[in-house]
Amino acid sequence: MKKPSIKDIASRLNISITTVSFVINGKAKEKNISDALTKKVLDLVAELNYQPNALAKSLRTGKTQILGFLVDDISEPFFAAIARHLDEIASDLGYKILFSSTRNNTQKAIELLQILKDRHVDGYIMALPEGLEDEVKKLIKTDAPVVLFDRYVPDVKTDYVIIDNQESVYQATRHLLDNGYKNIGFVTLETTQSQMIDRLSGYQVAMAEAGLPTAVKEVDYKAGADSIAQMTAYFKSEKKLDAVIFAANYICMDGLRTFKKMGIKIHQDLAVVSFDDFELLEFCDPPVTAIVQPLSAIADNVMKILLSRLNKAGQATGNTQVKLPAHLTVRGSSLKKA
Repeated sequence: MKKPSIKDIASRLNISITTVSFVINGKAKEKNISDALTKKVLDLVAELNYQPNALAKSLRTGKTQILGFLVDDISEPFFAAIARHLDEIASDLGYKILFSSTRNNTQKAIELLQILKDRHVDGYIMALPEGLEDEVKKLIKTDAPVVLFDRYVPDVKTDYVIIDNQESVYQATRHLLDNGYKNIGFVTLETTQSQMIDRLSGYQVAMAEAGLPTAVKEVDYKAGADSIAQMTAYFKSEKKLDAVIFAANYICMDGLRTFKKMGIKIHQDLAVVSFDDFELLEFCDPPVTAIVQPLSAIADNVMKILLSRLNKAGQATGNTQVKLPAHLTVRGSSLKKA
């Protein structure tokens, strides 16, 4: 059976194709089309189960109603949660999102970005992968809307939404210091990513103010499963540690695996704070204190900025840069030192 077209609807009702188009696209009142005629069009659309041709519409409007989402690993709890929030907002607004993960592979990231460009997505949401800076700069020069989150790069001039990484880790370190811990370690990535540098800085500032030495371990995650071996060597060498802050949830996961392997007991042997909360932390014994990022607020701000760009296409405006606060959820892993 032939798929009904907008022309068929116009012919059945003896009205113009333009009138049908206005009604279908929600512009009936704007174009002074009567409620009675609007109802006739919508009733026939429902009766015929008419579905607009997405390709034809995109060619006509220059919009695909599709957004691109690019991160290191969408299976990570933080990225997965952000993706869920964004998808809910986008769906309500009539947008679809193409989700993709680079797996920390620069070549794959370049290929995925090209696929998104080939699909003519209306805008891009990224936790900018390392090595993709030049490609994103080229994309921005085409006036494509690009909103970064989680991290930023100073010489990539675009919109971004981040949290106050330095202040949140500073407060977490102060929390441990106030609870009597003096030998606090910090386990992070071997990276130049801005959010990780800011988290390290927050720890270093708090320890410097307290007049205490730092004990930093930068894990090379490119080595894959070797991260637990790297942490094992670190905890064996730093025997005086009485607390540790993990700079990301996946680092914390490997840290907890390392504890199990080494027989280290949470709080009893080492107080623990994780940057980023995830469900497993509540089931540890005792539950683990976490720096909690405002997931909903991050997603809301990303979509607000992106939609503003899409609605003002071609109009040059300054970059919007949002920095949100995080909060510390205190649990049993960081209670006062016995």
